[in-house]
Amino acid sequence: MRRYDAAAIKQLVREAAVNLGAADVRVAAAADTGEVRRALHESFARGDLATWPYDDAYAAKAADPSHVLAGARSVICIAIPYDAHVPEANPNEGRVSNYVGSGDYHHRVKNLLRDVADRIDSEAGEGVTAIACDTKPIAERAFAARAGLGWIGKHTNLISPVAGSFVFLGEIVTTLDLPPDPPLRKSCGACTRCIPACPTGALRGDYTIDATRCIADLTQRTDAIPRAMRPLIGTWVWGCDLCQLACPPNNVIVSFSKASKETSTPDLVRLLRLRSSEFKKKYARTAMGWRGGAILRRNAAVALGNALDRSAVPALAESLNRDPHALVRAHAAWALGRIGSPSALAELWARGAIEADAAVREEIAAALEPFANAGR
Repeated sequence: MRRYDAAAIKQLVREAAVNLGAADVRVAAAADTGEVRRALHESFARGDLATWPYDDAYAAKAADPSHVLAGARSVICIAIPYDAHVPEANPNEGRVSNYVGSGDYHHRVKNLLRDVADRIDSEAGEGVTAIACDTKPIAERAFAARAGLGWIGKHTNLISPVAGSFVFLGEIVTTLDLPPDPPLRKSCGACTRCIPACPTGALRGDYTIDATRCIADLTQRTDAIPRAMRPLIGTWVWGCDLCQLACPPNNVIVSFSKASKETSTPDLVRLLRLRSSEFKKKYARTAMGWRGGAILRRNAAVALGNALDRSAVPALAESLNRDPHALVRAHAAWALGRIGSPSALAELWARGAIEADAAVREEIAAALEPFANAGR
């Protein structure tokens, strides 16, 4: 490695990242203090992340950037704003988190990180960087807070003083010893607006979250959504922004391209009827496409049940009778029971007599239970 001017490289990084659309850039030391590991261990012990395959081995990796790049000395933390303007959803449309945008943000953020990292490697005369964006084990919010990129809010998102919490985070881990920035001496103080904004009670108010109750987690899990949580999801079909929308520091800085209305407020009946070819065409390249079409259909069924629109009964009945995935049929059964119209109940009784999957039969029975004395 040739000799380098650490302060000059840091300035180069900041200018390059901002020119590419970043809102802010800060640097943290890559040292593992153990604080991050302890916080993650406590979160795992509470069961906050029970629906994800995380454990203490993951915590050890996330707390130590050398697992991303051997010999890591610095973590360059970058905040990239995204458009928080989304179209208003009609009653028959689903709600989608703002971050989905018009494409998969991983690709866009990684391209920015890679461009900046290449500049650093060029200045150093050899490869001295590795990038991380959501898919590698690094505690990005903790390092961003350590670097002074923002502070962790009571909604557990990083709040940038420049762009609020509607930001993507990305990291460039480097073996270069760059001057670290100090953390911010800020907190949410007495503000608790995000706490009552969460309909599922996922936020505790102590800067921790029970992610198993978070709508963003519920709409991404691959198994059945717990029945008690389904009515609280409303018409969200992917993610949720309610806590961030209630957060006073949020500023909207348009950087990434806006989502199409079809993506950001999808027609729920059309989403319920989504098939493989249409899924690949419309959603596979978006940030809500990685779980597959069946998960989106399941979420659409729950949203239709919460919309209480009797005109959706034929589509839900079609899903109950024809969807190849038992998970989707089960949630369609719940939605029909929630609507509870005579035609919805008739569909449940008819399907209950022939359904082969035990989990779906159990959902049908649970959906019909409140109407046990209604007769057929």
